[in-house]
Amino acid sequence: MSWIHELLAGGGVGLVAGLASGFSGTSPGGGLVIFSVLLLGAEQHVAQGTSLITQIPPTGLAGARRYWQSGNRSPLPWIVWIGIGFLIGGMGGGYAAAAVSDAVLQWTYVAYLVALIALLILRSDRKDGDGAGDRDKLPWPPLLLIGGLAGFSSGFMGIGGGLAITVGLAAGLRVPQHQAQLVSLIFSVIPTNIPAAWIYWSKGLMVGWPAIIGIVAGLWVGTDLGARAANGVSKTVLRRSMIALVALMALYMTYKALS
Repeated sequence: MSWIHELLAGGGVGLVAGLASGFSGTSPGGGLVIFSVLLLGAEQHVAQGTSLITQIPPTGLAGARRYWQSGNRSPLPWIVWIGIGFLIGGMGGGYAAAAVSDAVLQWTYVAYLVALIALLILRSDRKDGDGAGDRDKLPWPPLLLIGGLAGFSSGFMGIGGGLAITVGLAAGLRVPQHQAQLVSLIFSVIPTNIPAAWIYWSKGLMVGWPAIIGIVAGLWVGTDLGARAANGVSKTVLRRSMIALVALMALYMTYKALS
């Protein structure tokens, strides 16, 4: 594949992953892994390394700004505690991934996505205004746990951890959907995945630089467009869209694991 084709293919991967990221309020890692396998022909470890490396630049900044401009806020203590957990979990996940086969990674990915779907489906909708006064006073242990799980999933599966953050806040701690999605996107701006990305980088698990550049450019554009669309729909539509997106990802990875 010539460098021009790699650049264009990478741009397509980044654009699609960015659209899904901005609309669902998650880091783009899940889409990056799947579309790197599908469009770039990368094997699982390489796709995961590519996903983590291309998420180091603050590609989610435009998407996060759209949520912020719509009145959503992210309290600083949430970012601090989730961030600490993320850094610790990310290192552990990265080293663990290097020690297992592609098949183990693929089936773990499927199990992780199915668990997230179950949480989203079982979650009862929060009534507007319920607990609004305590919304910024979440206890730190569950925030640290969410960060640790998000970091481990990021390092082990190369998916960025945004799904775990969004689902953990929205389904676990009953944070409003749009606000949970803003917090998740902020972690696509803060390079907390650097430790896990370095582990993959040091082992050469990434695609070529033209594709990397294309992915980063596509993410910038796609995340902004996806966030604009998300701010125009209700929280129910967002949650149903996330369930559909995660289900499609799980089905595709099941197919890859069986093939």
